[in-house]
Amino acid sequence: MPENSTPNTTPLHGVHGEAGASFTDFGGWQMPLKYGSELAEHQAVRTSAGLFDLSHMGEVRVSGPQAAEALDYALTARVSAVAPGKAKYSLICTEAGTVLDDLIVYRLDGGEDDAAREFLVVPNAGNASAVAAALTERSAGFEATVRNESSQTALVAVQGPEAARIVAAVLPQDEAAAVEDLKYYAARPATLRTGAEAGDLRALMARTGYTGEDGFELIIGPVADRGVLSTAATGVWNALLAAARDLGVELRPCGLASRDSLRLEAGMPLYGNELDLGHLPSESGAGMAVPLKSKETDFVGRDALLAAREAGTGTTTGQAIVALRGGGRRAARAGYPVLDGDGQRIGEVTSGIPSPTLGYPIALARVDVGFREVGTELAVDLRGKAEPFTVVEAPFYRRA
Repeated sequence: MPENSTPNTTPLHGVHGEAGASFTDFGGWQMPLKYGSELAEHQAVRTSAGLFDLSHMGEVRVSGPQAAEALDYALTARVSAVAPGKAKYSLICTEAGTVLDDLIVYRLDGGEDDAAREFLVVPNAGNASAVAAALTERSAGFEATVRNESSQTALVAVQGPEAARIVAAVLPQDEAAAVEDLKYYAARPATLRTGAEAGDLRALMARTGYTGEDGFELIIGPVADRGVLSTAATGVWNALLAAARDLGVELRPCGLASRDSLRLEAGMPLYGNELDLGHLPSESGAGMAVPLKSKETDFVGRDALLAAREAGTGTTTGQAIVALRGGGRRAARAGYPVLDGDGQRIGEVTSGIPSPTLGYPIALARVDVGFREVGTELAVDLRGKAEPFTVVEAPFYRRA
């Protein structure tokens, strides 16, 4: 963020302040880090439910007769194969094959009219403008329109075992059954009953998640008037909290600290840690998002990714992301060196925490590919002391 610039705030910023949130800068946004105990917030998501403000995320709408073809070219995923009402995780790469961002694409149209093709692309907060610009440039040769609606949209998420019950409670009775019927990585329109000044709202209800638990995202907007959007988002936030109270279940507001520990237990890469402009998807724990064999159409970065694959290791740096389990009690942190059995540096930690759920340290690290086999014994230099870590399967945590 440029010096002396003002951080962005979400439409729910005032709500977080009233709830006693501690704030932090995240990708140029002033976001709640925690409301009290990040451990309590983490545990609430694992045992009941957590409420997240994700309004800092981007929302870019791509529509028109060739919207699917434009996205096929712009992204690694085969977007044209996504069915109406479904979602797809994908990457947007540079010509060199490195990762500009990871994102989710929702198909919004019903599939009956080719001229009405419509998709919603949700990139990460700090990359929203860059992704919107790249999609606009890459769509130039197609009958497609790109609109960056990020500043006109709010996004609230409920994550945890009780998420479905809570979300169903804010829908009209005739729509409540749609919550359980909604499949993973799918979305549909929904009516949200706020019981407040905002009244009933139409929103996009998605079931994707990033915590390893069941979860729903409620996308509100686009609404051009900032005050109206804030009122709508606040109404949804408060309605969800009230619904949980009526059900007698915990719904705890959660900040970025618990969001990070939850996604790490679930083994999900984070842009800025595992994913960045300096590495290929195969070097970042996201190689599965590049279906080179099944996607025959050209896309930006394809030639570079094919060349890396044909070279043997699938990488240009000779490194890959691995999951590490600590053998002691001390946690590895991002940037700490990873060592082989001889004490030689063979990589570095990209994310690391003491796992609240599992009770031992876990980490993701980028290491030389020769050390990526499960069971490989390594060490992490924790401020001068080599602590034992073992390469394990990801994710670290799976819900029952």
